[in-house]
Parts: sequence; C-alpha cells; structure tokens
Amino acid sequence: MIGHKDAEKAFLEAWQGGRLHHAWLLAGPQGMGKGAFAERVARFLVTRGADGGAVSLDDPGDEVAGRLVDAGNHPEILRLARQPKDKTRELARNITIEQVRQMIRRLHLSLSLGEWRVIIVDAVDDLETDGANALLKTLEEPPAKTLFLLVSHSPGRLLPTIRSRCRMLRFQPVGHDVMTSWLHGLRPMLDLAEARAIVAASGGVPGKALALIDSDVAAMERKLLAIATSGDPENRLREALAREVGGTSNRARLELVIDIVPALLARVARDRPVAEIAPILAQWDRVQRTVRDAIRGSYDGAMVGFEIGNCLAELAPRQGQSAPQPAR
Repeated sequence: MIGHKDAEKAFLEAWQGGRLHHAWLLAGPQGMGKGAFAERVARFLVTRGADGGAVSLDDPGDEVAGRLVDAGNHPEILRLARQPKDKTRELARNITIEQVRQMIRRLHLSLSLGEWRVIIVDAVDDLETDGANALLKTLEEPPAKTLFLLVSHSPGRLLPTIRSRCRMLRFQPVGHDVMTSWLHGLRPMLDLAEARAIVAASGGVPGKALALIDSDVAAMERKLLAIATSGDPENRLREALAREVGGTSNRARLELVIDIVPALLARVARDRPVAEIAPILAQWDRVQRTVRDAIRGSYDGAMVGFEIGNCLAELAPRQGQSAPQPAR
C-alpha cells in the first residue's frame, strides 16, 4: 500500500468533517494500487456506523460485516469490472451497459446491512459509451448513503461531465528513494544495483516494480545499452533481442524491454549536449508509436523488439561523443 498516504488523508478528512462527496475519481498510472485503495475505502464504510472518529482506513469496524467483506459477500459492495467472455477466461473488451443497468437496479433497493452502499468501478475507462452515459445519470442524481469509487488510469479520456461530478484523488508515482527502500523491505537480499534498475524501469509505479522484481532487469538494460552505445552495425544485437522477446511465451520479456527503455533514453539524454536532445526525443516518440501500433494490430513481439533496437541504434554516439554509462 505504498504511495496512498495523501489519498487516505484526503478521504478521512472529508469523512471526519461530514462532507463526504458521493463520487471519487481515483486517478493515476496503472499499478499504483488504486483498486486496492478503493477496496480499503469500501471496507471502511460498510463496517462502521455514522461516527467519524476513525483515524485510519484500516481501523477495525463491525466484526460480522468485516467477515462478509473478507469473503467477498457483503451485499452493499457492488463491483463493476470487465467479465470473462468465454471458457478461456479471456476478459471482455468493455464493461457493458447491461452491467451498469444491473447495478442501477440494485441502487433502488433499501440497504440490507449497515449504513452505506459502495460501488467500485475498476476501471471506469473500460465502460462502453452507453454504459458511461448511464453511469453519468446516476452520478447526477445519486441515492443517499451511496458512494461511487471510479478507478481511472486515463482520466483525460473520460467524459468531462463524469469528471466534473467527482472529487479527484491523484495517485502520483512514488519517489526513487522511497521505492528503493520499499523494495529492499520486500526483498532484503536484492542487490542494490538491481533494485535501482527496477525502480528506474518502473517509473515509480509499485505494481510495475513488483512485476519486474523477479526479472533480470540489469542484464536486459546492459543489452539495450550496448545497442545504443555501439549502433549495432551488423544487426547482431538487434536480431538477438528480437529472438529473446518474440513469441507469446516471451511476452513478459517484451514488456520488460518496453518498461526499461524510457529510463534508458533519459540517461542517454543526460549524457548528451542540449543540441542532441531533440533526436533522442524523436526516437522516444518512435518507440511509443511502435508499441501503440503493435497493440492495435497483430502483436508481433519480434518485430516490436527489433524496431525498438533500431531506435536505440540511432542513438549511438558519433565521432568525438561519449557513450552513456551503465547505471551504478
């Protein structure tokens, strides 16, 4: 639960002051634990009465209600999320209008337990257009004692009218030193250089750092840096990279490369004269376009890996320039 202190403070101050807004937009990068924060808030509300004396979201409330929450059976916590669409368990592309309608029908029923009902939409970005419009109407005329927690990874893409009906809680990336200390607390035996590489690759997003913690981030970073340093004139390094990240079984390695590249480009930029920053930014844009195109079309990991290698090769220093150095 790293990086939630400001959000928890803002929510508790509203609760204790008796001015709890009916809808909260939990906004920030994916992997910040916004969904987990929403679950903590939901548990907090449905396990206590009307008093505002709690000093932490984790303060114990009613024991019976707490057991229902732990079992996933509390009747006053409603969740909207993408559902498996078939026996393969692959998730549907969107949260459907029918899911929203079912939730709205539940809102017309009286509370059966406790004093609050909580609706968690994770993520509100996944709503179909009709579903978003239906939710908006409910936010405009919310039932009493009902709290909406809308998780969003891209709040700028939401309907402005939805944003305007919510109080926003922003979850910002965690600072480098705090993240490094947190990782060492989780894995005391983790090498400091590896921890720093993970933190840099994660961009301060705890969920991403957890996904990277068992990957050899430092080794992959050295491979990518070798391309950026040498220019890989015979394509050997790029071809090896394409083989390493190609295919469905290597999807995690490809995602690792995509996570590492921003920090690596930033390091290259710091070591170059100001006049050479623009070409580095151009390669970053090229990497972004490559990833977006891959997601929209057929996901060819080998092609994406090779193209990222091409972008890095363009950064090889010319005569008289110094090469970027590995992170220490």
